[in-house]
Amino acid sequence: MGDRPTELRALLDSVAAQEGAPAAVVVLGQGVPLPTLPDGVACVELSENLGIPGGRNAGVRWLRETGGVDIVVVLDDDGLLPRKDTLRLVREAFADNPRLGIAGFRIADETGASQRRHVPRLGGKNPLVSGPVTTFLGGGHAIRMRVIDEVGGFPARFFYAHEETDFAWRALDAGWGIDYRADMVLQHPRTAASRHTVYYRNTARNRVWLAKRHLPAVLVPAYLATWAAYTIAQRPPLSGLAAWWAGFFEGVRTPCPPRRAMRWRTVWRMTRLGRPPVI
Repeated sequence: MGDRPTELRALLDSVAAQEGAPAAVVVLGQGVPLPTLPDGVACVELSENLGIPGGRNAGVRWLRETGGVDIVVVLDDDGLLPRKDTLRLVREAFADNPRLGIAGFRIADETGASQRRHVPRLGGKNPLVSGPVTTFLGGGHAIRMRVIDEVGGFPARFFYAHEETDFAWRALDAGWGIDYRADMVLQHPRTAASRHTVYYRNTARNRVWLAKRHLPAVLVPAYLATWAAYTIAQRPPLSGLAAWWAGFFEGVRTPCPPRRAMRWRTVWRMTRLGRPPVI
């Protein structure tokens, strides 16, 4: 977004310090001019803010055009890689498991602690334990380029919120695996998701779109009822709750094609992984 030049430089320095062969690095400016970047770092300045998923898709297009990219790593501009072996671990993970489609990083603050919402398991349990999961965190992750080619990019209309879950469900339905890797760490300041002004509205709208796009019809009302109950139980401020319901009904009223309901064997697979698609 162009407002974190110091943090961006620290991130790029941490990428440059990684062990092994250097990575192709591109910084995407979402409708803003980019600062002077280190040598070897490409810049792509978009004419407008396409949102998180649209921006990622633009970055993937640039990498695809450069050729020779097998794995796409996405990092938030206010994070950094505290370990020098992270990209080596990424390469090894994908080489060791040909069906691994996505590796999600552990998001940790300056003290090494991870917020519950940053652990892609029910209840935010066991942040230091790696294993297979059903979704991943947008702030730090790696995706096999072949998966993007097979299932498509991130849903640009989402703009912000739940675009990772949409992509993860498509990858799972195509037979790819998703691993949460506690040893692949992105250091990121401790924040609240609600700091974004679009948080409540987009979270609700995109939940509905997610269900309408991917869930078997019988599961859609169960999924949405669960999340409505959870949201109310969190006791958001009245302004936030009003924005949430506005987003919910916007999602109900408006389509977000295409609809490709996941197979029941994918539902069962997600259930065995501890997160059936009604929670």
